Amino acid sequence: MTNALGAARRTPALCISISLLAVVAIAATFAASAQAETPGGVSSTTPEVENPTAPPGKAILVNGRAVPPVNAPAAVKKVIAAANKIRTKPYIYGGGHGRWWDAGYDCSGAVSFALHGGNLLTSPMPSGSFAGWGSGGKGRWITVYANGGHAYAVIAGLRLDTSAATVTRTNTRKFKKALERGPRWRPTMRSPRGFRARHPLGF
Repeated sequence: MTNALGAARRTPALCISISLLAVVAIAATFAASAQAETPGGVSSTTPEVENPTAPPGKAILVNGRAVPPVNAPAAVKKVIAAANKIRTKPYIYGGGHGRWWDAGYDCSGAVSFALHGGNLLTSPMPSGSFAGWGSGGKGRWITVYANGGHAYAVIAGLRLDTSAATVTRTNTRKFKKALERGPRWRPTMRSPRGFRARHPLGF
C-alpha cells in the first residue's frame, strides 16, 4: 500500500519532467531548422551572386574580371564568361589552336576561345583569317580587329587583348602587372589603324 501511494505521488512530478523535456526538444528542433535556412545562422548573410551584371550599355571591370551589362544578349554574356576563364593565362605562341583549353593563349587563340564560348565560332582561327571573318565593320556588341600579325576583340566596350597594356603609373607592382602579356581585359582602347574590323552577324 505504501509503495502504491509513493508511486502515485511521484506520477505528477514525472509528468511535469517529461513535459519540460518535450518543450526543450521542440525548441531545439526549431532552432536547428532556422539555422539551416540561414547560412551560418546569421540573418545578414548575403549569398554570392553567381551571374552579376553591370548597368545597361557597357561591361565593367571588377578585379580583372569583366561583368557584362544587364541588357547584353545571352551569347555576348557567354563570350565574356569564356574570356574571364582564361584572363590569367600566360601568352603562348600558338596557344589555343591545338585545343580549346590550353596552358596559355596567343592573340587569335584567346579571341577564338571567347567567341567559341558564345557558340559564335566552331574552330580556332589565326589572326589573318579573322581579317576576313564574319561581317565587315564594327558590331554592336562584338568587334574583332585583325590583320596578318595580330587580333584582339572589343566586347561590350571592353578590349580583350594579349598585348601588354600601356601604363604611365610608377607603382612597380601595378606596372609589372600591366606589362604582362596574355589574354587580359584592358580598360582602354588602342588605335585600330592597320586592322580590319569584323563582327559576328547580329552582334
